[in-house]
Amino acid sequence: MPSRASIVRAHVMHVPRDPFAEPDGALEAFPDGGLAFADGHIVATGAFSDVRRDHPDAELIDARDAVLIPGLVDTHVHWPQLHIVGAVGLELLDWLDQRALPAEAQLADADHARALARDFTGGLAANGTTTALVFGSHFPAAQEAFFEAAAGSGLRVASGLVVSDRNLRPELHRTPDEAYAAARELAERWHGHGLLRYAVTPRFSLSCSDAMLEACGALAAELGNALVTSHINENPKEVRRVAELFPWAGDYLETYERFDLVGPSSVLAHDVHVTDRELDRLAGAGAGVAHCPSSNAFLGSGIFPMVRHLDRGVRFALGSDVGAGTGLSLLKEALAAYEMQMVHSAGHRLSVAQLLWLATGAGAAVLGVDGDVGDLAPAKSADFLLVRPPAGGTLAAALERSASSEQALGALLTLAREESVAEVRVAGVRVWPRDAA
Repeated sequence: MPSRASIVRAHVMHVPRDPFAEPDGALEAFPDGGLAFADGHIVATGAFSDVRRDHPDAELIDARDAVLIPGLVDTHVHWPQLHIVGAVGLELLDWLDQRALPAEAQLADADHARALARDFTGGLAANGTTTALVFGSHFPAAQEAFFEAAAGSGLRVASGLVVSDRNLRPELHRTPDEAYAAARELAERWHGHGLLRYAVTPRFSLSCSDAMLEACGALAAELGNALVTSHINENPKEVRRVAELFPWAGDYLETYERFDLVGPSSVLAHDVHVTDRELDRLAGAGAGVAHCPSSNAFLGSGIFPMVRHLDRGVRFALGSDVGAGTGLSLLKEALAAYEMQMVHSAGHRLSVAQLLWLATGAGAAVLGVDGDVGDLAPAKSADFLLVRPPAGGTLAAALERSASSEQALGALLTLAREESVAEVRVAGVRVWPRDAA
């Protein structure tokens, strides 16, 4: 028997279609809006008067002092790096050697891993992220702890064991056979468990031999519907070193292509220093790119060539890339994307609809879950958050005086952060705050 519906009354905003392809009217907004949901799915979105008329017996949740938007989708973030956010002063390869890899080596301690995993999943929820592709740990026990925490969080999470066999710290290395076996065991236990999925995760070609990448390709083929994620074209020095390690490859992308790691289920992070040939092949393969603007700036990697990706038809969405990224907020990441494109000599001037899309629907499409999440259309999962500005703050003043939904959304993207996320739901179930009824 269907459960009783609930209606949230709020300023409702979402972007139900790609605003890069159809910019006019892409933002659908209802200043006095209603979202009705039941049994984990949305049953109606629109003006509150219409939704209430059609569902007169629904429980009413009055959130007229809040903005309701779809759950945010993070396409690239590292859970082992949560506690090194703000490690300033270094570019990518030195930052890895001096900051990130020592921190990741600490996850050999299972108790440390369990505590960090809980902090990380709580941090995602607190920032309104309901779906995430999470770069995992090199240690099987730590990754097991992460899956346990993710399962308990109620979030939609894809992750996997990170594998490498060269050019890192020795304790982070595994042989290809060891890596395959450990990853396979984790995938058998967690892939498809509740809202979890497995992601085959070679760290990057710089730390993987041909044999390791071949093992990753074999695992991806066997799992069938798992994601594949790694890094590509982030830093010029990294790109040059990959070319030296793979003299047979014409470019960075080919180091993944040869081992069948590039396709519709692949999400490659950064892609700042990409060639036109690579863009054409990414588009042809249907692969996705995780655009991580704050990380690209923090490590001095460069500015994402958004126009070139758009012109070539390459799918992309936002990733927070913690710990080089400057926090878990996808709203903050959308602002960073806007700012970086505004100062780029060949940048794309992003609208508020495009920014919200990059943090929601675009991410859902890149992760292959756009049939379930990404906007507030009826029949989709009831994944949403309420943004309620702290009383007396700048965001409250801006929202109170906004002349349109577009202006209100611009203020929200610019000013709303963790302290403004009042409530988060996944499939209608409250996942933040944790102690709420």
